[in-house]
Amino acid sequence: MQVATELLLQQLKTLGDPTRLRLVALCRQGECSVSELTRVIGQSQPRISQQLKQLCDAQILRRFRDGKRVFYRVPPQKNAPDSLRRLLELIPEQDPIFVADWKLLREGRGRRVGDAARGDGDTSADRALHRAILDLTVTAPLGDLLDIGCGRGAILKLLASRASRIVGVDIDSDARQLARAELMLAGIPNCNLRKGDMYRLPFADHEFNTIIIDDVLRNAHDPVRALEEASRVLRPGGRMFVLESLRTNTSADVQASLAEWCQQSGLRLSPARSVPKKNPRWLVSVAILPVRQLQPQRAAS
Repeated sequence: MQVATELLLQQLKTLGDPTRLRLVALCRQGECSVSELTRVIGQSQPRISQQLKQLCDAQILRRFRDGKRVFYRVPPQKNAPDSLRRLLELIPEQDPIFVADWKLLREGRGRRVGDAARGDGDTSADRALHRAILDLTVTAPLGDLLDIGCGRGAILKLLASRASRIVGVDIDSDARQLARAELMLAGIPNCNLRKGDMYRLPFADHEFNTIIIDDVLRNAHDPVRALEEASRVLRPGGRMFVLESLRTNTSADVQASLAEWCQQSGLRLSPARSVPKKNPRWLVSVAILPVRQLQPQRAAS
């Protein structure tokens, strides 16, 4: 029997358990922690962990660590085998048990977001920033998108529907938790939140088509190095959007700094856009890697 057939049989057997099926239905909605799944399913943590291990062994779920917490999710659609995608599509999302589980999960995350959002709302400057980002990004497909310094995930939510894959990195674990909650509440399952150092991104070379540098350069101790590291994971022909707030600096000062940093890191920077035009609070720029001239090949002797 072929390996693929044996794996399919294992997956069918694994999904035959009602608890495991409930766990998969929850993890289809986004990244879920063990504690969340334990609370929703209503079983002991050792029991839930055992069920999750079987789902990972069958390659139905993926396990990853974010700081001190362990999360589970279904594989991204573009990386999942066709057989697994078809199996997951058979899960009836409107089943009353799955609906009740999803409601409990949403309520828990909703409380977390609500507590953090008290007294904090979008400003007119934030809305203007979002319009500017949409205007600038609409000119080409986003493909695989990385947001460096994603915070609570506002930009990820804004662009998720147009990206094939979205990843957010931030060093702040509380921010990642809030982003994870907000993205799930917004119905965005195709996002991965990771602990990430902008000087040592946990990704392979040329992994992303679009990168957002999300208001992190101004306070960076080595912004050139951060841009060089972002360039490493940017695919040829990809775009880098640099967002910087103007809370403590003038637009001219920030533009001058960005131009110098991009020049030193080998990036070509487009003219910056001040947002909003009147009393600007943000600066948005697009940077690309210049097309390098290929070295002429030697004629074969």
